[in-house]
Amino acid sequence: MHVPDGFISVPVALGTGLVSTGAIAISLKYSQFPFSQKTAPIFGFTTALIFAAQMVNFPVTGGTSGHLLGGVLAAIILGSPWLAILSTALVLMIQAVFFADGGITALGANILNISVIGVGVGWGLTQILRTQFGNSWNRLPLFAGIGAGISVVMAAIACSIELALSHTVPLGVVLPAMTGIHILIGIGEGLITAAVIAGLVKFRPDLFVEIEQPLKGWLIPVTGIYLVAAILSLFASSWPDGLEAVAEQVGFAALAENIRVVVPTPFADYRISGLDILGTSISGTVGAIICFLTAFVMIKFTQSVNSDRNIVKP
Repeated sequence: MHVPDGFISVPVALGTGLVSTGAIAISLKYSQFPFSQKTAPIFGFTTALIFAAQMVNFPVTGGTSGHLLGGVLAAIILGSPWLAILSTALVLMIQAVFFADGGITALGANILNISVIGVGVGWGLTQILRTQFGNSWNRLPLFAGIGAGISVVMAAIACSIELALSHTVPLGVVLPAMTGIHILIGIGEGLITAAVIAGLVKFRPDLFVEIEQPLKGWLIPVTGIYLVAAILSLFASSWPDGLEAVAEQVGFAALAENIRVVVPTPFADYRISGLDILGTSISGTVGAIICFLTAFVMIKFTQSVNSDRNIVKP
């Protein structure tokens, strides 16, 4: 559901950019709790995992595909919606700058839809379900799956409103189209989220920040992320995703070709000239490394700043 350049108007791009900037600032503030020793590496792993997973489009129906948004998955692993907003926002920034995935001018809208609304709605609903039906780790995959699925639909509704406010397409036309296809994509999101969390609960609970267990090692997380980014991405569906399919169906897809801001990079569109599918594997691997290092350094820097503030001067 990455909005490309050209789909939204300048006022909507500026407005969503301001809201997203404010959300990131608030997330930075409220994520400044006492970090554990494993927060930085898990934040890095999670950010790299979301990047890798978003490369893998799965077929939905009628020549349409979808991919994981990952906001709820990130929030559960990191134990914080604020850290999840930062993690997914980092992914979107890196995708736009290094891989021409999602518009540079639409970055604020994408962060608002996927990071702020996606994480906020999904995490909030998951917590409500945990409160009402028992805060059990065995039930968490189900609750998170429901929250993740609904978060996709809410992000699609927000995207529809932005397109309507931009006078790209009437709300009465785009809203039912976007909602209908993203209900199906949301089912996929929910199943993937539930499956990953169930696997982690059973085999690697140490990878949840809020579980007070030391990390058992980096080999399995690193290998898993590499396999998704470099191998599984090669089998991604080539069908257009939900937004692209709606744009083609309704008739505003050409707007993305009229205005496209691309930062010069050898990894645009997850390809490298002359390398065919090997270029996709290399791009995915490089992107996962960039995501991990950026996220890891960011948290380490935040930890350092917080430590300095807590020093009592004589």
